[in-house]
Amino acid sequence: MGDQSGRAARRAVAGETGAGLAASPFRVDRDRVVASPFFARLAGVTQVVSPTGSGLLVHNRLTHSLQVAQVARAIAERLTGDPETAAALEALGGCDPDVVEAAALAHDLGHPPFGHLGEQVLDRLGRERLGLPDGFEGNAQSFRIITTTDLHGPAGTGLDLTAAVRAAVLKYPWARTAHPDPHPSAAALPPRGGGPLPSAPAAGSAKFSCYVTELDDLRASREVFAGPIGPWQQTVEAAVMDTADDIAYAIHDLEDFHRVGVLQQAGVATELGGWLRDRPALAAAAPSGLGPLRPGSDLERLRRRLHDKDGWAVDDDAFAESVALVREELVDGLLAVPFDGSMAAERAVAEFSARWTARLVAGVRVLPDPPVRAAPVTLATVPWHEVAVLKFVHHRFVLQRADLASHQRGQATVLAGLVGALDDWLTDDVEPVRLPPRLHDLVALAHSEYTALAADGMLGRDADVAALARGRAVMDYVASLTDGQAAALLDVLTGRSGRLWTDAVVL
Repeated sequence: MGDQSGRAARRAVAGETGAGLAASPFRVDRDRVVASPFFARLAGVTQVVSPTGSGLLVHNRLTHSLQVAQVARAIAERLTGDPETAAALEALGGCDPDVVEAAALAHDLGHPPFGHLGEQVLDRLGRERLGLPDGFEGNAQSFRIITTTDLHGPAGTGLDLTAAVRAAVLKYPWARTAHPDPHPSAAALPPRGGGPLPSAPAAGSAKFSCYVTELDDLRASREVFAGPIGPWQQTVEAAVMDTADDIAYAIHDLEDFHRVGVLQQAGVATELGGWLRDRPALAAAAPSGLGPLRPGSDLERLRRRLHDKDGWAVDDDAFAESVALVREELVDGLLAVPFDGSMAAERAVAEFSARWTARLVAGVRVLPDPPVRAAPVTLATVPWHEVAVLKFVHHRFVLQRADLASHQRGQATVLAGLVGALDDWLTDDVEPVRLPPRLHDLVALAHSEYTALAADGMLGRDADVAALARGRAVMDYVASLTDGQAAALLDVLTGRSGRLWTDAVVL
């Protein structure tokens, strides 16, 4: 598969320790990710609602990562099992099931407390309070963990993963502004995630997989793929991981909120049924005619957004077929009977999940020359629309709930308070010797990185290396906490906790 020596190359040139129990270097990578404490902490990190203290049996980032790995491996084995497809994948750089599994397990290592909400809050605080030009991004944090802040053995930093696995983690293979040239944020039609950050267009891409501190690792991990893969394109194995992530997200979060009674049949049936009944009238309506009380309006807005952004894939007939199928199988099927915890109810959920997962995995195809917003591996037309409709149901009837919004505002307050308290501590001349040891180490690590970047002319002439190091260290430290640890540490730092010693946070 491709240049095996290049794909299997690790960053360390000498002194590599702990070759691992597996013969395959990619299987060794998988084992290193699973053994990482950053992987274990995902059990305490939000997927949609916090797993801490909710009393709800909902997915967390750990179970989500395991499911993505399962789906990713199934896709890779299916594609490589077909001789014709396998040859196409080989020409694009190769597809190894162990690589996609390792990347899937690693892809969420950088998710901070409180999931995507935490990611947005930390990015804003990183840019506006801490002065970090590339702020915070969960995918870039995952890449930083596997290359820099996690440890494997006594020498060096990072997990020393193979080039293929490092490249497969790069869902958005560019930095916020610094790489590549031309940068996707300036493109008239950027790749998915590469467009400007809506709230701060001058800041660079909304999504990216590498901070400026890890640019050398990004370049090195993608060198072996430089021929068949363009500078904005995912590798085949990254595309498999990304597709698996979409499939798992579309199915398993719906399961969660059916189980806890949040996803109600009536609302979903009204929206989907309304669009199916009034499809021609909704398509002809002016934007002002798509009011909040008109059933089907939100789904029609989704259809129009797909036309605006993804003309390469959107098809109105496929969209209508997908809405009808989701109406039949989700609304009239799974949601028709409230979940009561019985074995029959659990069986219905398991059958829905298995059926849809198998359907979508079977719908994956190879695109040897993909358009800019696609990847070398993607869903075929009909399943692509089915995933879009399933994700719409989740977004419209779960994520837009007012009770979830109020809960998330509280989580945002926790993160803002924690970042402020840690930043104040780092700038307190009286207290530096009593910093948490890990925070102290992270400051020293970031300081050495930014010093080297300044010497290479990678930072602006007026860059404050010490301030950048403090800011990145705060981001690294907060992103390494679970939801519960973040809340408990803020209680300690603000005096709300009466306990001198607490097992909730390791300082």
